[in-house]
Amino acid sequence: MNRKKLQKLTDTLTKSGKHFNKFEVKCLITLFYNLVGDVAERPGVVTGLDRNVFRNILHVTFGMTDDMIMDRVFRGFDKDNDGCISVSEWVHGLSLFLRGTLDEKMKYCFEVFDLNGDGFISKEEMFHMLKNSLLKQPSEEDPDEGIKDLVEITLKKMDHDHDGKLSFVDYEKAVREENLLLEAFGPCLPDPKSQMEFEAQVFKDPHEFNDM
Repeated sequence: MNRKKLQKLTDTLTKSGKHFNKFEVKCLITLFYNLVGDVAERPGVVTGLDRNVFRNILHVTFGMTDDMIMDRVFRGFDKDNDGCISVSEWVHGLSLFLRGTLDEKMKYCFEVFDLNGDGFISKEEMFHMLKNSLLKQPSEEDPDEGIKDLVEITLKKMDHDHDGKLSFVDYEKAVREENLLLEAFGPCLPDPKSQMEFEAQVFKDPHEFNDM
């Protein structure tokens, strides 16, 4: 990408993003094109990070291991649902992922956890996510029973209108009272350590970034 084009893209994405300055946006754009590889921008061909490359970054760089959650994070970044993360989706997604406000993060996490997109986190969705994110304990008991109990406990704590499912209002109220509930159903944001390491490395020299 030539310098003029890079400058223009940097300006545009700095204006539309919230949490990065111009230098940081430029680093993230450079990193994006390093990860995508030198793909010539051909008309009709989407240039972007596909699911596998993106999941690899989530796994190796941010320590995520849950396939279902990683898939949902991918969808959270891929706003236009074209199966690829474009450069603007990358910068805007990372803006929230790394530095979002509590309000932004609540909206994002709720969308990640609302697996079927109906505006509620149902008991079934909680069960799936908790079953996935809990370590498999070798025990005599039926693990599903323990997870069902956990779902009931979670509902008791978070379901303010007692309708047996979580609306965004329920979720927001619970998280404001207890921030730790933000990622109640699985880690979908980076932990502070990997966030700092990523930023330190990328904003020092994006060419040196190595997610392998």
